[in-house]
Amino acid sequence: MIRRPPALVLALTLALAPMLSACSESPATHATAARRAYDAMDYPTARIEALAALDTGKLDDAAMRDLLALLARTQLRLGDGDGAQTTVARLEASGQHGAAVNRMKAEAALLRNLPQQTLAMLGNDPDADAWRLRAAAYQALGQGPSAVDAFRRGMAAGDNVQLARDYATFLMTAEDIPAAERVLARLRRIDPGGLDAAMVEGMLYQKQGRLDAAATTYDRAIAAHPKRIEPLLERANVADMQDQLDRAIAFAGRAAQLAPSDPRVLALQVQFASEKGDWDAVRRLLAPREADLDPRTPEGLAYAEALLRLGHPEQARVIFARALLLSPQNPYARMMLAEAQLAGDDAANALKTVQPLADSLLAGARELELAQRAARAAGDPRADALAQRMRSARFDDNQRLARTGEAAMVRRDWPGAIEAYRALLAQGDDGEVLKRLAVACSNAGRHREAIAYADRALATAPRDPDMVHAAGLVRLNAGEDLATARQLLRRASDSEPGNALFRADLARAGAG
Repeated sequence: MIRRPPALVLALTLALAPMLSACSESPATHATAARRAYDAMDYPTARIEALAALDTGKLDDAAMRDLLALLARTQLRLGDGDGAQTTVARLEASGQHGAAVNRMKAEAALLRNLPQQTLAMLGNDPDADAWRLRAAAYQALGQGPSAVDAFRRGMAAGDNVQLARDYATFLMTAEDIPAAERVLARLRRIDPGGLDAAMVEGMLYQKQGRLDAAATTYDRAIAAHPKRIEPLLERANVADMQDQLDRAIAFAGRAAQLAPSDPRVLALQVQFASEKGDWDAVRRLLAPREADLDPRTPEGLAYAEALLRLGHPEQARVIFARALLLSPQNPYARMMLAEAQLAGDDAANALKTVQPLADSLLAGARELELAQRAARAAGDPRADALAQRMRSARFDDNQRLARTGEAAMVRRDWPGAIEAYRALLAQGDDGEVLKRLAVACSNAGRHREAIAYADRALATAPRDPDMVHAAGLVRLNAGEDLATARQLLRRASDSEPGNALFRADLARAGAG
């Protein structure tokens, strides 16, 4: 009599069948699959297949060296510095040397946060890819002018897709849109139809406020590169900017299926859960990382808000207080600290915290309502004045002008932004309005006005890094008083070392 296997044994056999089948495939089959996956930019599959081929131990020396090189490039694309270092060591042990292998070692060191080692390894290598790595190393070291020089020398050394992509991204961060467009034109020529060109094109459209064009670009990239999460994440961002939150969540969900542990995916999932008010989801996503969260980051702030909304105001207050101490110009941190203080029955301090936001010409209903609630709870007579202000025609006009100005800034309609913010400014000096006017005038080529507005903004808040940065930026854009521009941009960058825009503008100014 034939006995049937137990259900558990049968289930395990079925589950292991694909793995056993894969192990039985020839090394040549795995190697071919690895190359195809790499060419399709499906790097996780390329890594698995390359390792499977190498683990057989049945490759000749030449095939093994080729596959080790492919595996190293794959690991570098995946940001796996430790894995790439190990693979390159095996590659060198197999007898493979030369400039290309050395650049792999240098990039692996960079991914392991050893930028000085990267620079030392590259020596005098004149290849464009070496200049790309130098630029990244200098950026990691905070040496902006050296990074700009490396980008420019790399672009002169030859065509390199990753270099052009990184340079265009750097220029967009620095708001140098014309220069980014020139780099994009070159990227399109050397990488027609490629993912990097598509990503830069989409990001440039986003910078210009052309959201429909960005969405179309990302949709094409998603179709052409179905294994990559980058176009899915940016498409999700665009959908969110178009007030299509459910579509944004769907795109982020597709990215999560491809790379569930990628921190970029987690960041978007947290952002969208926050926008939906799903605070249980926010807390569930971030609780495992609570000890490592920086309170200034969007994730840190979202976690604090989740604690507040779920009935833990004191824990939230501690996080928001730290965030505001580290970034005193952050209006969200200020607003949420006031809410946490009010929820914790500390109305007087809540009013004190929110007052700078409520006093602004740009204050909206949320800021004024919170200030009014805090004043009422504290027995402060300002509560009635706040309520009257919210009912006034002037408040409605201010809100309309603020929305008009902000929309014009997004569209890069500088004359429209100038008109709206000037109308607001007729009611009196306001630091944030002055700063926005300075930026709009600077972009419109009205440099003298820009400098005057920026200096007035700085006078309202001399220690605010945003105001300091604006005063330096408008001088840089004008090409006037560059010594002062560099000094101001250095002050702003030193105040917020993690601010990519500040670092990029400092680098453009040539200040070390």
